[in-house]
Amino acid sequence: MGSATAHFLSCQSAFSGSIVVVEPDPSYRFAASARSAGSIRQQFSTPLNIALSAFGLEFLRAGGCAGSGELPDVGLLESTYLYLASPAGVNVLTRNVGVQRSCGVDVRVYDSNSLASTYPWINTADVAAAADTAQGEGWFDGYALLCALRQGSERRGVRYLRDRVAGLVMRGAHAVDGVRLASGEILPCRWFVNAAGTQSRSLAAYAGVDLPIFPRKRTVFVFRSPTKIANCPLVVDTTGLWFRPDGEQFICGPVPSVDPNVEPDDFEVDYRLFDQLVWPALAHRVPAFEAARAVSAWAGHYDFNVFDQNAFVGACEAVPNLVLACGFSGHGLQHAPGIGRALAELIAFGEYRTIDVSAFSYARYTRGQPLRELNVI
Repeated sequence: MGSATAHFLSCQSAFSGSIVVVEPDPSYRFAASARSAGSIRQQFSTPLNIALSAFGLEFLRAGGCAGSGELPDVGLLESTYLYLASPAGVNVLTRNVGVQRSCGVDVRVYDSNSLASTYPWINTADVAAAADTAQGEGWFDGYALLCALRQGSERRGVRYLRDRVAGLVMRGAHAVDGVRLASGEILPCRWFVNAAGTQSRSLAAYAGVDLPIFPRKRTVFVFRSPTKIANCPLVVDTTGLWFRPDGEQFICGPVPSVDPNVEPDDFEVDYRLFDQLVWPALAHRVPAFEAARAVSAWAGHYDFNVFDQNAFVGACEAVPNLVLACGFSGHGLQHAPGIGRALAELIAFGEYRTIDVSAFSYARYTRGQPLRELNVI
């Protein structure tokens, strides 16, 4: 989010200020961008998320600002998501499909028989309905995108500073005057963009702003199957488990039955989950996966918004030059281009000129008006 905002702001001729990205770990070893499964979809329940994904795909295809082609290959592979619904989940799937089609998404809906015909390797016995798309979804290399955004920004003069925000210098209670770094340096600022992911709550607290955003751990398992699966999209099972091909292997992620907030440095993998939870679900849904074996795994964090699982984006009402880009609850990477462009417009022009992201304003939290995203994976 920080690099995407810097990328678009440095492309914006109407902006003449300096841009600094404060990054405590330029290796990005534990960054969500590096640990993400790197997928992009339009099958959301919130129209704004659908619009952001559409632009994200356009950006990945075009290769940068205004189709500049400056981004290197980020490994975009266009496919689809296949959502499976149990009898109890049909109404939600039907409602989501209605929202998606109203936004121009080419969604295809299946009953159990047509699903079996299209994807014959799926066990459809307990599937009442399913949906996928004809185009506009897929997956890519999130770390490659992050590096490309950073490199492009640096070429245009953006300064990346290896340091950590240790506090804010406030002018009264309603404006950020500067950023106090762990090194002792104070950076004066006209705008402060909080794109710190799971650390965003602590940064906002320096300005007296409460963010209901907490680290939640998600584990991705890599597994192999001796049986080839033809025409395999990213499948979201009725249990919430997802899986997709990754070269000659597959990756998958379970939805934990217990989902507590975790410490920001907790990246320990519970390998027992594969045998206890993942493998039985995989073997049930795809009989060929009965012989599947785990190869490796990693854990990453969601900056999980417990209020409504949607992001907070834009200026805070109480502190107008504190700009938020956090709380994406697992779908931030695919929306980074759209959010970066929106925030660049807000900073340069004082308004959103392409995608209006004001529905993601922090004000909905202070007013107790959640905007729930139902398709959180």
